[in-house]
Amino acid sequence: MDNNGQGVPQNYEEAVKWFRKAAEQGLAHGQHNLGVMYQYGQGVPQDYVLAQMWYNLAVAQGDEEARKESDIVAKQMTPEQIAEAQKLAREWKPKE
Repeated sequence: MDNNGQGVPQNYEEAVKWFRKAAEQGLAHGQHNLGVMYQYGQGVPQDYVLAQMWYNLAVAQGDEEARKESDIVAKQMTPEQIAEAQKLAREWKPKE
């Protein structure tokens, strides 16, 4: 993931806002990026369940980088947390 601001000051909260807009429309790249933000707590509180949920959605669309990140974060989660992330991903619907 390239979060290079091209001369714009770094602002994780603003990045999350735009990644969320893309993710909620069902765009894999936005879902992947939002997963990264939750995984590392950048612009949002760190939350492995939400990171995994967004990665799962991106993976379902063929995002192989999200698959790698998903595997990394899963190693830090309990089976219950993984199950919760999977449930959230199954129930998720894009916003129109």
